[in-house]
Amino acid sequence: MSLLIRNARLLTLAAPAGAAPGSPRRGPALGELGVIPQGDVLVSDGRIAAVGAKVDAPADAEVIEANGRVLLPGFVDCHTHACWAGDRLEEWAQRRSGATEQELRQQGGGVHATVRAVREATQKQLASGLRDRLTLMLRAGTTTVEVKSGYGLTTEAELKMLRAIRRAATEWPGTVVATALLGQAYEGEPEEYARMVLKEMLPEISREFPDIPVDACCEPHAWSVDACVRLFEKARKHHPIRVHADQVKSLGMVPEAIRLFARSVDHLEASTKPDLVALAGSATIGVILPVTGFHTDQRYARAGFFVDQGGAVALATNGNPGSAPTYSLPLALALAVRHCGLTPAEAIVASTVNAAAVLGLSDRGRIEPGLRADLLLLHHKDERQLAYELGGNPVALVICGGQRV
Repeated sequence: MSLLIRNARLLTLAAPAGAAPGSPRRGPALGELGVIPQGDVLVSDGRIAAVGAKVDAPADAEVIEANGRVLLPGFVDCHTHACWAGDRLEEWAQRRSGATEQELRQQGGGVHATVRAVREATQKQLASGLRDRLTLMLRAGTTTVEVKSGYGLTTEAELKMLRAIRRAATEWPGTVVATALLGQAYEGEPEEYARMVLKEMLPEISREFPDIPVDACCEPHAWSVDACVRLFEKARKHHPIRVHADQVKSLGMVPEAIRLFARSVDHLEASTKPDLVALAGSATIGVILPVTGFHTDQRYARAGFFVDQGGAVALATNGNPGSAPTYSLPLALALAVRHCGLTPAEAIVASTVNAAAVLGLSDRGRIEPGLRADLLLLHHKDERQLAYELGGNPVALVICGGQRV
């Protein structure tokens, strides 16, 4: 059965003339929403069948009257850690009382608290918890989500996480893209642990999850530049690579990520201007995560400067129990406009077209015939409300894979 959304303010985000399908937007194109002030979209067999000011539909099509409200592509959350167990509430309370990160780590807090909880959880429990979070994301308009491992730190536990992500993906109407975050932290001596990851963990991940993106975190409390480079040099023979960098301190990972043709560099809060200029001139996408700054240290990536240099920027929640406890891309979008220098239009493109490009997906993020029918009907008639409002859910209706959900 077909579905017709009628009389909507359409944000098609249609690709500019000559642009390769699925390529990230940059420069002036980053703010182009491809607006049809009043139009229709026909959905059939899970795909967008027709788009225009007036679309004819089969007599038996279900009709949704938009009454001028905004219709846009489903959000793509291209950076999350949504598979976890336990919580970090006590740690959060201690931070409010003045505890430092070093003190919390000495007490066994931080990422290692989640590592312990993940190791104690069964694969079924991890999948169930992730499925619940995916449901919350879907209600807020996220129809495609990336989910990382990284809370295992042993080969067995990392595989358990990735299997749980794969299981939850089959039980959710949207699309889940798994990432193997093999360089999240370390146990014992850092160099010895990194050697174990290269010699034991990576080969096992490659065998069971070929082509999965491989990620690492390059920060003073995580992996060094040298360790990340060794991992990526080996991993990129078979896997796309991504990297967390410059959240706390710029260590020099951005130039290496560019050299290694990383798909993205994520965080960028502490990136230097020369590194942002270099990143803007490369094919690597910069992913900003403003909820992290909001929840932790009030530091934000200079996305406006990055865009002005011609950079391709994407926007994500970084949903995780420690630094970004949220399921809402609308919240991330609102913070990106307030604190990172993006316009509302740029933030919308960053969380749809460009976020899809980070995940290597060219069949979504736009409203065009033939693409996957992931669509959001807002309560609002002006898309700027996405950035203006805080705390609510602007999404009136989610259509995922052509189905109302």
